[in-house]
Amino acid sequence: THGFDTTMYDLRQDSLDACRASHEALADMFIAQRGKSKAEMDAALARISYSTDLEAASRDADLVSESVPEVPTIKADVYGLLNKYCPVHTVFTTNTSTLLPSQFAEATGRPAQFLALHFANEIWERNAAEVMGHPGTDPKIYDLVVEFAKAIGMVPILLSKEQNGYVMNSLSIPWMMAGLSLLANDVSKSEDIDKTWMICLKSLGPCALMDIVGLETMYHVAHYWGEERDDAQLKKNAEYLKTHFVDKNKLGMKTGEGFYKYPNPAYGAAEFLR
Repeated sequence: THGFDTTMYDLRQDSLDACRASHEALADMFIAQRGKSKAEMDAALARISYSTDLEAASRDADLVSESVPEVPTIKADVYGLLNKYCPVHTVFTTNTSTLLPSQFAEATGRPAQFLALHFANEIWERNAAEVMGHPGTDPKIYDLVVEFAKAIGMVPILLSKEQNGYVMNSLSIPWMMAGLSLLANDVSKSEDIDKTWMICLKSLGPCALMDIVGLETMYHVAHYWGEERDDAQLKKNAEYLKTHFVDKNKLGMKTGEGFYKYPNPAYGAAEFLR
């Protein structure tokens, strides 16, 4: 938390319980692998609270980071409530993966205090935070969010204009969709697709990364852009994810199973590339 008091909000208590368990597991990992003391981690966990009451969670917020599903109407509804409950000085940020802030800026009720602050997955390993305003964002608010990103240990990646997918997802989403197309078109299996990438470029393959991102997020991305662009392959990719994973609550790392099973996925074993 880097010293910031933080409130996690979700509609469902079971989701918050899973979130708390994840934070506790991360604290244990930081003690075991990153040299943090138990006292430091206990203090960090004590600064995090959890609530299913959006009004109570919003009451004292200085900055909001929103990560609801990638559907503009859902985001607009959430921001309408946040604008009602938050103090007038609160800055709103979206962690949207592929949408543009301008698509729902007016729905926030405070467009000048709204912009995107997009985090990578596993930010303790990949501490990049992309900062992207929309045409109505106040430059002072933009600079404030850049400084906030630095204060929480991120490396700010500055975008000078709106771009679907920022820098990070403009590179990674087409790559992951290419891997998904190979699956949906029965060209190859997830393990062989990932092995190809891992052997040639020495990094995680697209299926492994989709598990980390979350397969419901990947479904929403494929579905939204499939409809938006009338793209038959993206629609097929979305249906593949829905049928094989989302409908079965196999959402990747967060649920313990996606393309791989966790916490010990096959791609992490030495013999995977043999």
